[in-house]
Amino acid sequence: MIPPSMEFYNITYLEHFFGPDPEEWLSSVRHMKNTAIGNNTHKSNLMNVGVVPRLLHFMIDDTSNIELLVECAVVLGSIAKGTVDNIHGLVENGCLSVLLKGLEHPNLKYVEACLRCLRTVFISPAAPVELIYQDPSLVPRLIDLLPRSSCTQECVTNILAHCCKTEEQQVVLCSNGAIGALASLLCSNIYRVQLPTLKCFVQLCYKNDQVANAVATACYCGEYLSSLIVKLLARDKPAEMQIAAAQCLTYLCRAGAIDTKAPIIVLKTIPTLVRMCKKDRQITERVKGAETLAYLTEVDLELQQTASITDHAIKTIAEYFKYPPAEDGGLKEKSRQFEELSTLELRQAAFRAFASLGANDEEIRKKVIETENLMDHIVSGLSHPKVQLAALRCMHSLSRSVQQLRTTFQDHSVWKPLMQILNSAPDDVLTVASATLCNLLLEFSPSKEPIIEMGALYILVGLTKKDNPALRLNGIWALMNMAFQAEQKIKSQILSALSTDQLFRLLADPDVNVLMKTLGLLRNLLSNKPHIDHIMTIHGNQVMPAAILILEGDHPVEVKEQTLCILANVADGDIAKDFIMGNEDVLKKLMSYMLHADVRLQIAAVFCISNLLWNEDDGALERQVKLREMGVQKLLQGLISSSNTTLFDKVKTALQQFT
Repeated sequence: MIPPSMEFYNITYLEHFFGPDPEEWLSSVRHMKNTAIGNNTHKSNLMNVGVVPRLLHFMIDDTSNIELLVECAVVLGSIAKGTVDNIHGLVENGCLSVLLKGLEHPNLKYVEACLRCLRTVFISPAAPVELIYQDPSLVPRLIDLLPRSSCTQECVTNILAHCCKTEEQQVVLCSNGAIGALASLLCSNIYRVQLPTLKCFVQLCYKNDQVANAVATACYCGEYLSSLIVKLLARDKPAEMQIAAAQCLTYLCRAGAIDTKAPIIVLKTIPTLVRMCKKDRQITERVKGAETLAYLTEVDLELQQTASITDHAIKTIAEYFKYPPAEDGGLKEKSRQFEELSTLELRQAAFRAFASLGANDEEIRKKVIETENLMDHIVSGLSHPKVQLAALRCMHSLSRSVQQLRTTFQDHSVWKPLMQILNSAPDDVLTVASATLCNLLLEFSPSKEPIIEMGALYILVGLTKKDNPALRLNGIWALMNMAFQAEQKIKSQILSALSTDQLFRLLADPDVNVLMKTLGLLRNLLSNKPHIDHIMTIHGNQVMPAAILILEGDHPVEVKEQTLCILANVADGDIAKDFIMGNEDVLKKLMSYMLHADVRLQIAAVFCISNLLWNEDDGALERQVKLREMGVQKLLQGLISSSNTTLFDKVKTALQQFT
């Protein structure tokens, strides 16, 4: 049955197309091609009446002449340019295997027709990218086609650029000689070849140190590829080319293939990216410019400082929050839906850029926070799924500022929406939200008290039980901050909510960062003499074996140092001292660490001994006698000649306690 929407067309050609007469097939396919051009409805109708299996049949039939083969491939390419459903339909009908097989044909015109269709399919979001890598001979075949013509170059580079998404795929392309084969095309005078070639290098270098270094050290005609790419940053190049070149150099830099201080980064890449953020640029250019700048500067303080003073970058990115303008002045060429999407994309890009720029420098954070209504935009962004994560990253970056925690963050009560997110969010969002909460729970933050009152304790305890180590880390880190200089009531609540079982489970955590923060929590809980005695009276029989286990285990110096500091806090208690003095194994451990090769452990051990000896505390004389008999005084006298000033001071103080 012919669909109603096709009744207006001359459908005789379809009868010939499906008919038995070979003389009619070629003309019918050509007619089909001409009627489908520019008409998506007609393309979809052709799919519905089943032309695709028939076209594929012609293409695999050895008796089909070359003209018919070419026209069939062209029609498939035209159908592919219709809707995404058409792409799905072509894939489901087995179109790709036939087209890929067509690449082996000796006729260049047919190969080009197959490549054009494949390009259209693979640049679609619906493309089955993995198909390119299933046959080990396919990538080499595509690369071998590059020199055949400008059409093969354009198509193959587009296909490779869109089919390079994972580290494994990057390595496959690299190992098959993609870098050398693509190098010459960076100098192509055909824009539609040069741009996808550059985008291939962008995809190859993204988060892959090995491939990025191979690209950075590769040469073409005696010139490094990085030098060729820098030339594509020139202002007379199209904006899309400039952005792609800046992306490629950014990825090379982040991979360590180009030094962060290199002029091509500081004087070329950063200014280009900031220029792309300007108000007169297209929305896509502004978004890519800011997001690439964010990635480039994310982990490097000097790049953050350089970017922040480049061509008014902060003020330029602040303009993103003013889109759409109140009056479009006739420039409103897109629908309201497009404007809403553009607004979200710009805000997400701005949040990411500000998060990176303000990550480490207080002066930059101060300039960022001066952006008009920024905190209002952040709080608003926290409730929108599209920009939530970026808004959180920006808030996390700004929350590193003591001044902002005391002023701006408190004025806007940012902890309220943050707590809502912590109650239910995916892990990536939860990780950033909980990291931000860690900062809001610092001792000097005015938000600390209302956050505790809002029930943060139980949320954080829940995080410590997560499988994700980043969430466990943030949960215990926040509890550590909560316990710092806290009242005994808060400390008791923490221990009660966390439970000693979970606390000691965390002390055996395989992630050393989680272990360190758990020790930090324990150290903060065991501070202030009355608190130390209270907690040790209840939990001392569990604390001491856990400490011994760590000191005897194979742990980094930092972990053992923190454990010794906990024992030093225990030794500062009035009643708690007995847990150490009554355990000769612990005392011998302390003595052995006084002679350790690492001075940090010596200092911590001597500090603990000094607290046990402290002559102003009750029972000091008895403890001094016991420790003298064990040989502690002699050990201290042997350390008095230490060249380390901190150790010398601690030893001197300890010796002065003996009476």
